[in-house]
Amino acid sequence: QVQLVESGGGSVQAGGSLKLSCAASGRASSSAVYGWFRQTPGKEREFVALIRWHGGSPFYADSVKGRFTISRDNPKNTLYLQMNSLKAEDTGVYYCAIANEYDRAERVYHTWGQGTQVTVAS
Repeated sequence: QVQLVESGGGSVQAGGSLKLSCAASGRASSSAVYGWFRQTPGKEREFVALIRWHGGSPFYADSVKGRFTISRDNPKNTLYLQMNSLKAEDTGVYYCAIANEYDRAERVYHTWGQGTQVTVAS
């Protein structure tokens, strides 16, 4: 069973950058898809980005396209989310998760990390 641990969250001024990491222990299936989601109090968790663990194009939510970059380091078993030009509305708890389908729907993700807080001050 794969476990996920996020890190790298923090507080930053609007316009700044943060890089989140998600360390995976154990080995996911060869068809695994890794995603980033975020949640703000009072709102539903929303999709941010996804990538296949073994190659292929990433996919982004429109709200982060051009500002965020999802990547992975396979030998290190680590997923990343580079976040640039941060806005106040990017504030939230960021989660990484694993699915067996190339899909942005939260319901297909079966393993989740505990989340890391990102706060962007305007």
